[in-house]
Amino acid sequence: MMQLTKNDLAKHYFYKTELIQLCRERRLPTYGTKAELNYYLSCYLDGVPSKEIQPLRTNNRKALTKTDINLDTKLIGEGFTFNEHARLFFANYYHVKKFSFKKEMAIIKRRVETQNQTEYTVRDLIKELENSKKIVNTPAEQTYQWNNFVRDFNQDPASKEFTSRLKVAAILWKFVRESEQPKKYSHALLHQYLQQIQDL
Repeated sequence: MMQLTKNDLAKHYFYKTELIQLCRERRLPTYGTKAELNYYLSCYLDGVPSKEIQPLRTNNRKALTKTDINLDTKLIGEGFTFNEHARLFFANYYHVKKFSFKKEMAIIKRRVETQNQTEYTVRDLIKELENSKKIVNTPAEQTYQWNNFVRDFNQDPASKEFTSRLKVAAILWKFVRESEQPKKYSHALLHQYLQQIQDL
């Protein structure tokens, strides 16, 4: 079993498969979002016995249809998911033909699941979305670090010099991921790891 501390969990970026393995080794729940898996490990590292750490949710409920969803529908425990039926509900609510889910919606739902906020409703979700400009620095937001890294890399004009841009981003990410520095792209990384990426 790999030795793990709270500091390791906070500073190191773990892929979901790695988190599942860490949970499995400690006899913790092994399904859920990355934020939930991190939560289980955090509880364990805080001294909570593994048999007392229960899954935050179960997947045995049937998903709701558009007609089942209303403002008082609970986000957890009633089968609410971000599927085509929810998309139709939100399109109708906002009076638009086509509705696209926002990343913030998933972050809020994950937080609600992680904190087991069983009374949180679709109305609460809409209110929080409308009152909040940007959700940052949450455990769920941290699961998007790779996506944000690639986006920021591709927005750097210097990245256009590479033919295999995704490969370059992956190499840079590997160095950042294994370091203790913030898991974010910066232009300085191109200079710092120039020898490793110059032929790509």
